[in-house]
Amino acid sequence: MAPTTSAVARALERIERLDPALHAFIEVWPKTALAREREAVARRLPLGGMPFAVKGPSGIRSYAARRLVAAGGVPVGATSVPGPGTGWQTWGQGAHGRTVNPWRADRTPGGSSAGAAVAVAAGMAEAATGGDGAGSVRVPAAWCGVFGLKTTNGLLPSPDRTGLASAGVLARSAAAAERYARQMLPGYGAPAAPPLPLPLPLPAVYSEDLGFAEVDPEVAAVVRAAVDRLVAAGTVRLLERDAALLDPAGAWAAVRGGSPRAPEAVRVRRANDDRLHALLAAAPLLLTPTTPNRPHGHEGPGDVYSTALTWAFNLSGHPAASLPAGFTGDGCPVGLQLVAARGADVSLLGMARAVESALPATLAPAAPGRR
Repeated sequence: MAPTTSAVARALERIERLDPALHAFIEVWPKTALAREREAVARRLPLGGMPFAVKGPSGIRSYAARRLVAAGGVPVGATSVPGPGTGWQTWGQGAHGRTVNPWRADRTPGGSSAGAAVAVAAGMAEAATGGDGAGSVRVPAAWCGVFGLKTTNGLLPSPDRTGLASAGVLARSAAAAERYARQMLPGYGAPAAPPLPLPLPLPAVYSEDLGFAEVDPEVAAVVRAAVDRLVAAGTVRLLERDAALLDPAGAWAAVRGGSPRAPEAVRVRRANDDRLHALLAAAPLLLTPTTPNRPHGHEGPGDVYSTALTWAFNLSGHPAASLPAGFTGDGCPVGLQLVAARGADVSLLGMARAVESALPATLAPAAPGRR
């Protein structure tokens, strides 16, 4: 590849060098990407040729990807999703084999936006599109040490007939994600001026387990330390509010299975909606661990639901994001989940920027996929 400093060329060079070990991509489009970059720069489009990756083989046709391309974003390739015939598997199958976590190759990156999170974490793309039906953006974001946003359900078109899935974006930070989200979200538009600082501290409620989940003690400790740091920095002010929800597992399965009016599913959804409405009326931000567990091995998660703390918000429709909170002792990234009121996606991105600015930055893995 000819030497150049363009963002797309750098992304393609990293894909060529790193992806044989990481297996994040199923397809790469170098000629098309370089041509689109030249056009975006020449036309002075808002994203100016910034590279991004799309989720799965159909990702280039998604509403989010089409909006980004129209704004001058450049898709460099399609990222891995679970392989065919592995309905239980929530991680990826790339062109070279199973997708690995860039921090620990013996661990899964999570899924189903597996390759999307790995591509961003390893610097093979500035951002990536994703889809989140139970935590499929937030879980891999947490386990790969990047930022991931699930938008309010119904805000953007979704191919999911159940209404559980919504579009999302992954990036190295909330600030980076906002540049792409600005082009995806209706009514956001280009900024006339830099965003104003939020009034701090942000009133927030913290829940380790949402009242029902069993959380790995070390994961809980990492997230609690991050929350304590936010309090000490004056970024958040914790309110003493009950954040206990009913376990949404059965209701989620009923909706996914085509029985959204099953009595128990209706009861759980109504109860949780009422509790979340009251909670987010008192505080604009709910904080939890993103996952109850750390990244597991490639053989599978066992009896633990990695989505235990995320899928409640697919049922309720609230926007939610995951950002890096720190690491467990064995070198696995841990995510902090932020949840806001329905439709408050723009506000959530602003709050996420404030939160991440008070936490230590997560650097790229030193030797992706080598451990």
